Amino acid sequence: MTLAITILQLLCGLAITLIVLFQSGKSAGLSGSIGGVADSFMAKNQAKTMDAKLARATKWVGAVFIVLTLVLNILQ
Repeated sequence: MTLAITILQLLCGLAITLIVLFQSGKSAGLSGSIGGVADSFMAKNQAKTMDAKLARATKWVGAVFIVLTLVLNILQ
């Protein structure tokens, strides 16, 4: 049982690493603070973009990773 959960945790760790690497950078520096008004128009369809899907996947895979870590801690 412990071996199966450890393998699942390893796969989740690899998946979260890849998901984070596929995301684009969020910091725009000084130009992001100046052009912030233009972003509000583009934010309407933000939930459908690939970055939004990757951010959602990061949250879910991270939560699964934490749960698997807690389960492994309890089992050992």
